[in-house]
Amino acid sequence: MSESVTECAYCGCDVHRHDPVFVEEVDGGERVSAGAFCNYACLSSYIDAEGLTIGATCEVPSE
Repeated sequence: MSESVTECAYCGCDVHRHDPVFVEEVDGGERVSAGAFCNYACLSSYIDAEGLTIGATCEVPSE
């Protein structure tokens, strides 16, 4: 029986050969997969490469 391979969204390696990180988003009230990554380094590189932080911010309390 062969295991299925889950490829890293950033580098394409099999995430299960590393320290995998799985990301989910909420779409229509349901959690859906947003990607699998080898580790936080691949996730961080993917975020940078895709420009996912541009224009994004969380609420910062005013002083």
